[in-house]
Amino acid sequence: MKVDSVKNNRRALFALLLCSGFIASHPLTVFASSNEVQATQQQNLTVSGVVKDNAGEPVIGASIAVKGGTTGTISDIDGKFSLNVAKGAILEVSFIGYKTQEFKIDSSKSLNIVLKDDTEMLDEVVVVGYGTMRKKDLTGSVVQINPTKIADQNPTSVQDVLRGTPGLQIGYDASAKGSDASIQLRGQNSLGTNASPMIVLDGMPFYGELSEINPDDIAQIDVLKDASSAAIYGAKAAAGVIIITTKKGKEGKPVINVSANLSVVNKSDYRDYYDAAGYLKFHQDWRKMYYTYGQGEDGLYGYYQAKDGNGNVLYPEGYFDDPRTMSEGDQQKWMTNVGASGIGPSEGETALNLFARRLQFYNSPMVMDNFLNGRMVDWNDATFRTGFNQDYNASISGATERVNYYFSLGYVNNEGAVQGNEYNAFRSNMKINAKITDWLEVGANVNFQDRSDGDIQVSLGSNYWDANMLRNSPYASMYDEDGNYEQYPMSGLPSNGGYNYYFDRQYYDLEKGYTVLNTIFNAKITLPAGFTYSFNIAPRYQWYYDRYWMSADLPDASASSRGVNRGWSKNFDYNLNNTITWDRTFGDHHITATLVQEAEEHRYWSDNINARNITPSDALGFHYTSGANKSQSSFSTNDTHYTAASYLGRLFYGLKDRYMITGTFRRDGYSGFGANNPWGNFGSVGVSWVFSEEKFMSATRDWFDMGKLRLSWGTNGNREFGDVYSTLANLALAGGNMVYYQNGNSNVVNPLYMSRLAAPNLEWEKTKAWNVGLDLSFFNGRLTANMDYYFKKTTDMIMSQRLPNFSGFGSIMANLGEVQNQGFEIALNSTNIQNKDFSWNTSVGVSINKNKINHIYYDYDENGVEKDDTSNRWFIGQPIGTIWYYETDGVWQNTPEDIKAAALVGQKPGDPKVVNNYTEDDQILEDGTRIPVYNDNDKVYQGTTAPPIYWNMRNDFTLWKDLTLSISLYSYMGHKSRAGYWLNQENGGSQVTNGFNVAAKEYWTPDNPTNDYCRLEAVGPNTGLSGGVDKVYNRSFVRLDDITIGYTLPKKWTHKFMVDRIRLTATCKNVCTIDGWEYGDPETGGLATRSFNFGINVTL
Repeated sequence: MKVDSVKNNRRALFALLLCSGFIASHPLTVFASSNEVQATQQQNLTVSGVVKDNAGEPVIGASIAVKGGTTGTISDIDGKFSLNVAKGAILEVSFIGYKTQEFKIDSSKSLNIVLKDDTEMLDEVVVVGYGTMRKKDLTGSVVQINPTKIADQNPTSVQDVLRGTPGLQIGYDASAKGSDASIQLRGQNSLGTNASPMIVLDGMPFYGELSEINPDDIAQIDVLKDASSAAIYGAKAAAGVIIITTKKGKEGKPVINVSANLSVVNKSDYRDYYDAAGYLKFHQDWRKMYYTYGQGEDGLYGYYQAKDGNGNVLYPEGYFDDPRTMSEGDQQKWMTNVGASGIGPSEGETALNLFARRLQFYNSPMVMDNFLNGRMVDWNDATFRTGFNQDYNASISGATERVNYYFSLGYVNNEGAVQGNEYNAFRSNMKINAKITDWLEVGANVNFQDRSDGDIQVSLGSNYWDANMLRNSPYASMYDEDGNYEQYPMSGLPSNGGYNYYFDRQYYDLEKGYTVLNTIFNAKITLPAGFTYSFNIAPRYQWYYDRYWMSADLPDASASSRGVNRGWSKNFDYNLNNTITWDRTFGDHHITATLVQEAEEHRYWSDNINARNITPSDALGFHYTSGANKSQSSFSTNDTHYTAASYLGRLFYGLKDRYMITGTFRRDGYSGFGANNPWGNFGSVGVSWVFSEEKFMSATRDWFDMGKLRLSWGTNGNREFGDVYSTLANLALAGGNMVYYQNGNSNVVNPLYMSRLAAPNLEWEKTKAWNVGLDLSFFNGRLTANMDYYFKKTTDMIMSQRLPNFSGFGSIMANLGEVQNQGFEIALNSTNIQNKDFSWNTSVGVSINKNKINHIYYDYDENGVEKDDTSNRWFIGQPIGTIWYYETDGVWQNTPEDIKAAALVGQKPGDPKVVNNYTEDDQILEDGTRIPVYNDNDKVYQGTTAPPIYWNMRNDFTLWKDLTLSISLYSYMGHKSRAGYWLNQENGGSQVTNGFNVAAKEYWTPDNPTNDYCRLEAVGPNTGLSGGVDKVYNRSFVRLDDITIGYTLPKKWTHKFMVDRIRLTATCKNVCTIDGWEYGDPETGGLATRSFNFGINVTL
């Protein structure tokens, strides 16, 4: 059955809204139109009515005003209103979060007004670069994200908002800052560079870090995923484009919004270290394995079987047992039964003291003393904490016919889960747009941030020489006898002293951070015949400061490390563009043409002073640099300057809103490239077909809302290769001195030499990509699907090419290699249940990416096979991040067969078993026995470190309209990693023999013959791998990422206090993880955190 054209248009747009894959279903809005109001002959009318939302609830405080006049009112607690107006007047009805609607008044008939969510408006228009497009007109792969859908989760970073987008892999940042997570779109494109997606903020390239953007200020995010949609940005878009649009005001009364989010954060995953009981057991077991493990009379291995050259047992049974578990008589036997190499009691010595000496605690005197006296410290509690995080935001926004404004302030003060890890930031944003005349609009967007960017936190160093309090023995001392912090908690001496963060922290100070000013100024002129001209300029200023101080009073500190660092830098960047757009519709034909000229400039200056050996006093702290020893101090400066320019065009043609084609072309110039190739050309073409509008689909329209097929091709460039001067020859100090004579006088100078060869022929790295997409919507939008297949290939990768020694240079920048990515993405959205009191929506996204290296250096062997680069772990035909390594097959067990086989390669039961994949180079004994030899020939491909599969799922439940529950989870699958943890080699730097603690672990013993872990201090085969061999681990995981409950207080309560809305939320982030990785969090490899958040959002 046909409806009028207005309603049909709206229904089609609503179907497209649902096709985006990110918006849950809403009931169709009932629109009032002028034909619902019957004309009368009255000149002055009293108009009354009721304003409701699309759920049927009254909208309290909606603005009802005569357009262009001063007459107006607001709806009451029941959504009702009454107003005297002239016949023919136009009423504007508006409210925060809803689309403003207009009604022409021709009679006094009561109006039943249903406001449409403004989020639906947002989704009808997509930002595509230098302009916008209707979603139905898209020919490329573009995903739109509406942050209001996850606002209850209180996202703390842009990455939190992006997480869950098909095709995007978002890293994990466990620090207090929480906004340094990596972003990758559709796999890694290049070997030489690893560019992240380009960020565009309010239409202009953004050169800052994402922490500068307050998630509370974001209105929508559009992700341009394929080369066709991203090609408009040319040289900067090879890794995709993320376009962020910030909020603006809405017509009606000014809206004031205040929110506060408070959370507690603690460690959710990290390698646990032994408590006192576990520490003792480990030290006993370690010594039993290290000193007593040997082959018994029965040919099997066991503890207390090791013998000297005369066949005497080195240590008798029970030598390392704890005497406190024995009777007094057994203790005496234990003390005197020492074997060939053990130690017995000294005169008057207690059994406990002897036990401590047998465990070698005497190497750390304070550990020895505290053990004997039962004093313990929980160094885990000293390292980690429950952090308290605060995030406050306030904004005011509004709009009139001529002016639109949005102002916000935000403050963040976060404590990380690690002691001393802190972050704070102040952010503000001002966005204003004014319509000066009917043909001129001007606007400004000013974003300010002042943030910390460094702290002095407890070190979690992983190497034995790193400072790490977790490695202190539970019997080490936090305080000395006077109650002051102990500098050397293990021994009381610098040698084998351990580490106490709290002692050192008294002698350090640090102030480090950034002050940033991002600005955008624009003007738009509306010209005749459908033309518009706009000018945009975005200057950005960044100031960095680094003030570090280490007191000269720190005991035992070296003179060369005592002192002050003073660092300073400044960035100035700007980008400007001139844009002309022509947009016209001729019947069934719609044409949009865009021409852009763009320029950018980047400048950077820095100065650094490292003043050392300040004497005699450092009382002036940061300020006292002149008293430093000049020969032990250093200074450095750095200045960089580079520019870029672009010319581009885009042409869109649509026929009957059914057939669309888009073409783009862009020419980019960049000063960083070689003198012979500063310019690059990039283009794209995309077509789409809304096949659901064809006549042959008419029979399906009762259940099939929309179907669109997309096909696109495009090429993008990449200019992110680090040092912008890499293509230029470089002069450097050669070291030493040269003497030359002038007029009979000798002069000493520092000689120079050419340290880098120029690369004038370096050209653009290019990525060409195909994309095929399908968008579907069924059952009035209750089920939508968006599917994409892509294939992209990167050539002319910017890499460092090795040069022969006779050239005098090690390498030169060059265009080499080829990498491809292909994959499939699908986003499904469904409204499972929807009625008056309950709704349930589900969204699912799946991304599969297959990466492959096709070429590296084009260096071939004598058989014509291209060579791999094993030093960088790059292999032809394999993905980036491929693990090419020895294959293991568990652990040698304590059986005659395994004992014999292990002995051939110098191993014992409990050592790792390495697969002998290549036998041609094995040693063959006279009796025919084969001894495996291990080298690169035995290595095999065992997977990749980059997860090829990513999926996410979100369920949203709404009960009684005001109570919501959302549950989100995501998963990375199919990736692996190498690690040597299973070898249990813990005595590097004599850590165990000196009494230090270690991470809790499982290990093989004669009584626990596991096949998953080696014995303590396991060794590898002595025919090539005596140091041991890593194990390849599966790092796949599923994370229950977020559970959020939200509740909106009833309006009949809040309006009594002149408050429009109060929203309460409670969130748990990183609830739990299902994985097989035992050594910390599977995503980070180490530390992860869990937070519990409470939020309140008040709208006035």
